[in-house]
Amino acid sequence: MKLIDFIADRIGYIAIYLFNILLVVAVVQLAMLPQGLSIQLDNLLYIGVLCVAGVATYLLIDYVRQRAYYKKLLAIESHPEPLDRINSFPEGVTREQEFMAKLVRQLHSGVENRLTHYRKQQEQHDVFIRQWVHQMKTPVSVIDLLTQQADEETDTRETLQSIQEENDRLAHGLDMMLQTARLEKFELDVHIHKVNLEQVVRGVINEHKRACIRKGVFPKLAVDQEARYAETDEKWIAVIFRQIVSNAIKYAKNTSGEAGKQLEITLLHKGDGVRAVFRDTGIGIPGHDMPRVFDPFFTGENGRTTGESTGMGLYLVRELCRKLGHRIDIQSAPGVGTTVTIHFPPASVLHDVLRR
Repeated sequence: MKLIDFIADRIGYIAIYLFNILLVVAVVQLAMLPQGLSIQLDNLLYIGVLCVAGVATYLLIDYVRQRAYYKKLLAIESHPEPLDRINSFPEGVTREQEFMAKLVRQLHSGVENRLTHYRKQQEQHDVFIRQWVHQMKTPVSVIDLLTQQADEETDTRETLQSIQEENDRLAHGLDMMLQTARLEKFELDVHIHKVNLEQVVRGVINEHKRACIRKGVFPKLAVDQEARYAETDEKWIAVIFRQIVSNAIKYAKNTSGEAGKQLEITLLHKGDGVRAVFRDTGIGIPGHDMPRVFDPFFTGENGRTTGESTGMGLYLVRELCRKLGHRIDIQSAPGVGTTVTIHFPPASVLHDVLRR
């Protein structure tokens, strides 16, 4: 900053200072008039010169003191990257400049955190898209092969059933893709009200009826009278239930001669609210995978075995529960099965959570 610019920024202070000097001289002169006295012209000039010299000296010293700071501000303009300019922001000379530097760094830190968050989201989205496309290629290839075989066979019933299975997998993958995409704008598509959980669970079971028959899974629903309703979003809680039931069917035991694979769904009421408990007798989750089951893209030992997992199912469930103000617990043991519990808090607690 040039000296003339420095002075121009403080012209108001200088004008007020000079006006106050004139005001003081006028008051002294008026006080001396009753005594027949007056201030001599040379004294007035002397007072004026001293005052102007004093304020000029202060401004010059202040300019020299802040010149290095202004040079650093001019220097950071040469950085092509805006964030590099913020990193090079100099320490202030005055308290006001120090506060401004602190505020700029706080804003920079907030922007960096937000960019890191969005960058991580974008990376997760890219990984999910690649995995999703890979998963969708398999049903498409199988359907293409089955249609070729159907041309050579007279009985196409079994072929059509196989095509239906692959179509269900396609539909589930597309639904997963759609729900994950909507997760970022969740607050624009949520409506909390009293929902009939029993009705939602029965609807989800009916959606998976063919898959249950195919895998030999027998769902069983038990409902406490007080646990039939809970405060939640009907569409999103259906997505949560759908994913949990889908996992229970996907990882059902494949042991030959098995009498039956159970999927027990219980809606019960506890003192702290309603709970939806999904208990299956599937292959279970190894203990070393349990701490990471909610991490995005983590398929674990079971996912690598089945080859159908994207690692996004439980992550989506956990995120939806968090956004809805619900809590999810999962317990599992290899060869025994898995129990997933969704906790619905009382309405007053839920509304407090959603307002935050």
